[in-house]
Amino acid sequence: MQTGTQAIDRAAQLLVLVVENEESSSVGGLAEAAGLPKSTVSRAVSALERQGLVQRNGTRGTIRPGPVLLSLAHRGIAEDDIVAICDTAMQRLGEATGETIDLAVPVAGGAERYLAQVDSTHFLGTTNWVGRRLPHHCTAVGKVFLAYGAAPVPGGRLDPLTPATITDRRSLDAALREVRRRGYATAVGELEPGLVAVAAPVFGGSNPVAAISISGPDLRLRPDRLAELGALLIHETRELSERLGHRSAKEGPS
Repeated sequence: MQTGTQAIDRAAQLLVLVVENEESSSVGGLAEAAGLPKSTVSRAVSALERQGLVQRNGTRGTIRPGPVLLSLAHRGIAEDDIVAICDTAMQRLGEATGETIDLAVPVAGGAERYLAQVDSTHFLGTTNWVGRRLPHHCTAVGKVFLAYGAAPVPGGRLDPLTPATITDRRSLDAALREVRRRGYATAVGELEPGLVAVAAPVFGGSNPVAAISISGPDLRLRPDRLAELGALLIHETRELSERLGHRSAKEGPS
């Protein structure tokens, strides 16, 4: 029978494995890595989940760092520092695309807050988002935070903002899998009809601390242009993530 000290040691060991894993962990994978029985790992993960130190994602129940750890990770980089670090990259993106460039961070309550913006060079652009809070499921930056574990995935039916908004968990899960596959997220007419956005994550260590987006009207951000914009974002956000200590375990999008 394990003692209290052994239980703490094992929970701490599992927590380290979850944090260090670049992708979602599973109970079986954690048990194999730690050399522990699955039943022991399952109990420890449940305890860590109750305290907000880990969270289970999607229908497969894979395990990622929880909101408490993510909040602490984000707290380690001040918002002013994030803005300063990302400013040059945002300016480059604005010059390359002519569209509105935004920087956002996840906040409590299933929303994101916008910290900085580079305005579009076009007369027809998007509004100033700085200081606003928006729900994750209908924005490109919000989908980035959900996909990469910076925010808990909501369950049940979601409140629609427009007819194009994702409103059920199954379609949201599919959208988040696509974000992870491509390395960037899109939102086409989901926050507002005619508004299109593309976003990619900025990692601090193992976790996303911010996201940068390109947004504009659908008459300019056509479907055949979104992959090009996504590639531009990935190039810039990967370099920013490396400056903040992120190291990808494999080639491909962060």
